Amino acid sequence: MAGGQGPYTFPPLNALRMFESSARHLNFRIASEELGVTQGAVAQQVRGLEEYLNTRLFDRRARGLELTEAGRRYLKPLQRALSLISDATQELKPAKTVVTISVTPSFAAKWLIPRLGKFSDSNAETEVQVLASNGLANFQSDGVDLAVRQTKPPFGPGLTGDLLFPMRFIAVCNPAIVAETPIRTVEDLTRHVLLHDAHGMWPVFLERAGVAADVRTLKSLRFSHSSLAIDAAIAGQGIALATEALVADDLAAGRLCRPLDFAVTDELGFYIVRPRSPRKAEHIRSMRDWLLAQSQGSR
Repeated sequence: MAGGQGPYTFPPLNALRMFESSARHLNFRIASEELGVTQGAVAQQVRGLEEYLNTRLFDRRARGLELTEAGRRYLKPLQRALSLISDATQELKPAKTVVTISVTPSFAAKWLIPRLGKFSDSNAETEVQVLASNGLANFQSDGVDLAVRQTKPPFGPGLTGDLLFPMRFIAVCNPAIVAETPIRTVEDLTRHVLLHDAHGMWPVFLERAGVAADVRTLKSLRFSHSSLAIDAAIAGQGIALATEALVADDLAAGRLCRPLDFAVTDELGFYIVRPRSPRKAEHIRSMRDWLLAQSQGSR
């Protein structure tokens, strides 16, 4: 057809998007987080694209991905084409502004996700993308707009932060445990299974309460994330030491109870961290203000 218009030959658009993201990051996992799919789905789509083209686009090495010469030649015109499609689509239908927030998995599961619908209801023009990771946000190369992390000031060059809530650790358990065996002192906790997470605060908690006990000799279960320890406590597996704000909903719903008033506050807190001169400043400010308003109900 004259003028270079159709018919066109190209593979599935999803495969092209997954190749482009993987090539940009040289990492299937990061591409999967960016696109909101599983890492296996990204790898499968890229393999399918390579089979379609009958060309290897990546060398899979132990340290990560590396573009082949064919992959490098394919990437640049593909990025231009995807950009043209995006621009043409946005001209007809302006896209929502996407705000990407990086949070830890436990914060996402126990605090953010149960509340996120409220933000969408009142901010229809903003689409929120949640990246759940324990890794630090870069803000420059990873597309993150703001992050919630357990940290303390100062936050680094060009960054600012707001305290969302302190890390105030309290002992929590299933109400049935207290009904069966009353817990009246911190020392009583040592007769139960202690549920540990990555914070490892049980020795500090017991020491500040004046309890001389070697935690290594006590019955314990260990978990990599706070949310897992909290879920184990809900299931009646033992006593968890949790940040108060992360268990506020479970306490209010009666899934957990707090047998003792004693608490330990860590020097770190949950802070909203963001660049001083952010992209999409108005939308990021709305997200920050909403997070701070929501935190008032968690304290």
